[in-house]
Amino acid sequence: MSATSSAKTSLSDKRCTTDDVVAQISDGMTIGIGGWGSRRKPMALVKALCRSDVKDLTVVSYGGPDVGLLCAFGKIKKLISGFVTMDSIPLEPHFRTARQSGAVEFMELDEGMLQWGLYAAANRLPFMPTKAGLGSDVLSTNPSIKTVTSPYGGEEVVAVPPLKLDVALVHMNRADKHGNAQYLGPDLYFDDLYCMAADEAFVSCERIVDTFDEGSFHTLRISRMYTDGVVETPLGAHFTSCAPDYERDEAAQTRYAKAAADPDEWKAFADEYVAR
Repeated sequence: MSATSSAKTSLSDKRCTTDDVVAQISDGMTIGIGGWGSRRKPMALVKALCRSDVKDLTVVSYGGPDVGLLCAFGKIKKLISGFVTMDSIPLEPHFRTARQSGAVEFMELDEGMLQWGLYAAANRLPFMPTKAGLGSDVLSTNPSIKTVTSPYGGEEVVAVPPLKLDVALVHMNRADKHGNAQYLGPDLYFDDLYCMAADEAFVSCERIVDTFDEGSFHTLRISRMYTDGVVETPLGAHFTSCAPDYERDEAAQTRYAKAAADPDEWKAFADEYVAR
């Protein structure tokens, strides 16, 4: 076992701050962001990243306002995603502006292909086979993605390459100081795969606990084996949802979307929401 692996699996205290997390991120890195659309996004970590000098990131995300904020602050060079939406507001305004202006390179994948890419990276595989993407423009717009012939019958399938991450950022409902983490809402999304696919993974959470006494055992899906730091950030997913702790703040999300169309309103929103 390597020294890094030993540190991850040990019962060390991994508590840290949002600034500590951002200090591990450098220009040009590939960053995976957990959650889904406008649901349980690690917004406290994203905002800290927006406040930093880091740039030219490749971001892998089932995108929402996490992607929008990073676009607005000029942090993204390339986005790999299946969609970018705020759920109750279909189009993420800052991403739309960045995409239409050509400010970011965009690799658009089928949602299942994105999952398979994370799964391949998590398991250190050269690719994962899937039928998703066959007969669609996904392959024509992404010529780097190849097809392979199955050795069992000769069927052609898509070979989804691994989406290896330098750093993963996820937000969970609960965590302990050792980096074990728990979701209490209806869906894990793919936060566990993000952590497993990354060289370093950081978990923000609503509360750090000594004992996991909420929810059933299956909700303890992120092991300390795959985490490098844990940050207690109450309301750390706001304005996205973090059920059952809180739902999406629709008023704040609406204000965010409207402010994107007016430079003065956007400055006021960013000064209030991102600067703190």
